[in-house]
Amino acid sequence: MRTAWLPVLGLLVLAPVCAEYLWGYDDSTGHPATLVGNLVVFSPLYGAPAVLIREAARRYGLGWPGLLLLAAAFGVVEAGIVDQSMWSTDYRDIPYWQDMSVPTYLAPIGLSIYLAVSFVGGHVILSIGSPVAVVETLTPRRRHEPWLGPVTAVVLALLYLGASALVLVDAHQTGEATATTGQLLGSALVAIGLVVAGVRVGRRPTLIVPGPVPRPLVVATASFVAMIGWVAIPPSRFGTALVILLAGACVVAVWRLSHRGDWGQPHVLALAAGALVAAGCFAFLTTPIGEVSRAEKYGHNVALLLLVTALAAWAARRAGPWWTGTRPHASVEGPNPRRHHA
Repeated sequence: MRTAWLPVLGLLVLAPVCAEYLWGYDDSTGHPATLVGNLVVFSPLYGAPAVLIREAARRYGLGWPGLLLLAAAFGVVEAGIVDQSMWSTDYRDIPYWQDMSVPTYLAPIGLSIYLAVSFVGGHVILSIGSPVAVVETLTPRRRHEPWLGPVTAVVLALLYLGASALVLVDAHQTGEATATTGQLLGSALVAIGLVVAGVRVGRRPTLIVPGPVPRPLVVATASFVAMIGWVAIPPSRFGTALVILLAGACVVAVWRLSHRGDWGQPHVLALAAGALVAAGCFAFLTTPIGEVSRAEKYGHNVALLLLVTALAAWAARRAGPWWTGTRPHASVEGPNPRRHHA
């Protein structure tokens, strides 16, 4: 089959923008030329796995549950093996890193629970889930179809491996790669377990049940509030417990609602849009590392917030007239009563 280049290129760019640039934490903040140049590494590092995970989920019928579990596996590999950030209590001389890592650091295994939850959850929501939801909504005719030809899939996989190798080599050269053999092995086993779970859960038929669902705007608002709550909760032991409870409650709520017949693509988009806009708003409170002026920082924050908001609004328009109203009688996903939702 031929590669669907437009959605693939869109996801290759949007994934790193949501994963890295939206937060505005790096010394590249407010430097457009540097941000564009960094896509040479970030698109293979984030965009390629986003495309490949989406391809696997759609090609093998894993649905959104399987896709998100594969995204969690990617998050474990990225934070536990590639850049090894979740094992560190002092990373890249980021001044607030110890405040995030030390309160929940488990010395026997060398792991910060808060960092593990934040990084893996962040990759699921921002690196993979939300970019896929936005791009699929913008390309409704190709939403359920595979996008990649075999050659393109191999090339993207090789690009991801190459970018990961570059990051790993740099982490060793700068002394940031501190994971032990046991920690690396543990990360690999957890990632494999998540992949297996993604395949098993994703292939399990989902029985759609009757029942009302909130309007997409209500879902988007709830997603925004939940995301703000997550990033605003302090990284203490109690705060980390609250984050885990919040995440669990959100998963249960979405799981239950997505089994109802009136849940559709606008609701999927609403979850993504709320999370992206919330991250863009909270980014105004972050402190970039390096030499970044206030004008550069806030200019960057405004530009990225406007970008994700505009993309969400465009996607909402593409999602159909029932974004703010009720679902039409004819399902946009067909008459099959057993299908996968987000």
